[in-house]
Amino acid sequence: MTKFIASMLAAGALATTAFAAGGLADMDTNGDGLLTVEEVQAVYPEMTAEQFSAIDVNGDGVVDDAEMSAAQEMGLIPASDS
Repeated sequence: MTKFIASMLAAGALATTAFAAGGLADMDTNGDGLLTVEEVQAVYPEMTAEQFSAIDVNGDGVVDDAEMSAAQEMGLIPASDS
């Protein structure tokens, strides 16, 4: 459990102003309303697949608005200003 918490804190530490300034839409390069691990890693190159999987709660391989909001509420990703 400690490793999981440390991993989640590390994911939160990857936050940059890029996400805070634009949110999911700016990261969603293909415009499908979902974020793949590749789209997230384009903004946060240090994001591991394990960290992404922790945010992808339903395990479908993409992060949607609900998962992004939950990650923001948990402090794993900064809240968007948009």
